[in-house]
Amino acid sequence: MIISIVKFFDSGDGDMSYIYHNSDNFSIIDCNLPDDYFDRNKILDELEEKESKKQIFRFISTHPDEDHFHGLKDINNKLDIINFYCVKNDVNKEDITDDFKEYKKLRNSSRTFYIHKNATRRWMNMSTNKIGSAGINILWPDVNNYYFKEKFNEINNNDYASPNDISPIIKYSVKDNANIMFMGDIETDFLKKINDDVDWPSIDVLLAPHHGRKSGHIPYDILNKLNPKLIILGHAPSKDMDYYSNWNTILKNNSGDITLDCSGDFINVWVKNDEYTSNISFNNNENKNNLNLNYLGSIKVN
Repeated sequence: MIISIVKFFDSGDGDMSYIYHNSDNFSIIDCNLPDDYFDRNKILDELEEKESKKQIFRFISTHPDEDHFHGLKDINNKLDIINFYCVKNDVNKEDITDDFKEYKKLRNSSRTFYIHKNATRRWMNMSTNKIGSAGINILWPDVNNYYFKEKFNEINNNDYASPNDISPIIKYSVKDNANIMFMGDIETDFLKKINDDVDWPSIDVLLAPHHGRKSGHIPYDILNKLNPKLIILGHAPSKDMDYYSNWNTILKNNSGDITLDCSGDFINVWVKNDEYTSNISFNNNENKNNLNLNYLGSIKVN
């Protein structure tokens, strides 16, 4: 059985994920590589090993903030990013790091595909005879939306403005299995404005926007539409965190890297920290693959 693997790295204050698709695709969504030489190269080697087994490789940048593209230059040097996806922007910054220079170089190159609501692209969400779709669909931004254009102009004309609210809303779907949502660092106030302009689907797993901070809390009416079976939270000071009480959550700060093995009727949930336990009432999938990680349990999707 060809499975799909989704890995959420415990990448400090930033976000980094990859999807090893059950088609001939490999996708990285954002990066925040550690500064330690050995830790960084261990991740780079893992990415290279995964990428080498797939024909199509893409890097998706949700928005131009350092904690979402830190290490981009090294990834590009290692893997040669020939498909770079981002929301079209002209964001500049006062603090020009090597990785922001790399972001701008890729953003403004012929390698870039600008993502937007209902965008279609071969192998992103369209299959060919030889290569299947990656199952990635863009639910937002609507580049003609009043609120988006207002925010877009604000961000592009002010080097100090936060680019959080140009983050896309991305749904990754595994056929007959998982629906997983990525939202970058989109913030609560902006979500309230665009609530009626997004077709909110039911999903299985949500990577909480803005690392799970209160500033990125998903309004309850949207959250109830999404109805995720699992919410993944990142790093932030405790006073800033929204722990999404009454929802099933895993905090990367405690669990370490989180790996989802999507196959058959289950999403099998694994974490790096051997001592981590969860009070979530997971199913036990006796037919799961052995990933040599701490198995928390499985989410039934069918």
